[in-house]
Amino acid sequence: MKIIELRSDTFTLPTSEMKETMFQAPLGDDVFGEDPSVLELEAYTAEMFGMDAALFCPSGTMTNQIAINVHTQPGDEVICDAESHIYYYEGGGIARNSGCQPRLIQGKFGKISPEQILPIINPDDVHRARTRLVSLENTSNRGGGSCYDMVEIEHINRVCHQFGLKLHLDGARLMNAIVAKNQDPKNYGQLFDSISLCLSKGLGAPVGSVLMGNREFIKEARRVRKVMGGGMRQAGMLAAAGLYALRNHVHRLEEDHIKAKLLESILEEQAWVEDILPVETNIVVFKLIESVSLQQFIAYLKEHSIHAAIFGPQQIRMVTHLNITDEDIQTCIQVLEGFQYP
Repeated sequence: MKIIELRSDTFTLPTSEMKETMFQAPLGDDVFGEDPSVLELEAYTAEMFGMDAALFCPSGTMTNQIAINVHTQPGDEVICDAESHIYYYEGGGIARNSGCQPRLIQGKFGKISPEQILPIINPDDVHRARTRLVSLENTSNRGGGSCYDMVEIEHINRVCHQFGLKLHLDGARLMNAIVAKNQDPKNYGQLFDSISLCLSKGLGAPVGSVLMGNREFIKEARRVRKVMGGGMRQAGMLAAAGLYALRNHVHRLEEDHIKAKLLESILEEQAWVEDILPVETNIVVFKLIESVSLQQFIAYLKEHSIHAAIFGPQQIRMVTHLNITDEDIQTCIQVLEGFQYP
């Protein structure tokens, strides 16, 4: 029986068309700046977002960590949501890689506001860390795939300009937000000093993220990538997959969002579900009532070839993506409706 893989959209597999594009990609040495496919991807993404330049890297964690490193000095402070990826899932990289400390905000569904940022910007005082960078995550993974409105980002951008702070975007699922909110990528390029765009989640590429910014930022980012071991040689095969994804898989993200809403609607009807985070994109996060065993529920799903992720106490995450079909969703609905609990 086919396994319905809902733990993450990182489980997406390249389509046959994407694989063919990868095999046909012209190659060079990217560390020398001579891989034509990498150069094409970097130029394509920079133009898409209206930014000067871009840098192809192996992962979104690396692009985030490079951005933090370039924007800050050791001893600086980085403002972010308490459950943001750069803090929660990147192995203490803010401290380890850049010698900075995070200043955490408890946002709403993973989103922070200018009203929360303003009072925690440190004054110019030798006793205090320099507040240097604000980082947003769009969509918010632990916020259930929630998206920022462009007006919210504009307000945060103004605060950053007022206090001389840099603004970074962890755009691991940025194209999901752009599709869900019908936004123009170039607006993001006007508001952020740096943007990390992941290609290996809902877009379906096997590996890779792109970091964007102005030319001086990307020049320094290339140096930091080398230090972090991120310089790849004939990386064009991976870059070609990313290009194919951006050219062919963006608009179809709406299909994933529709499937996630279907799961949400069924879960809302189940007495064994205590709470569901609002579903805006392709992530469904829900909490089981106390009398339901989390491990037994996960085991029940596995018995029916459905894989979901434990996301916290009594909490489950399901993520739709291009390898999840309409038939898969109908199977999930039947299995969820058939769950028996004490």
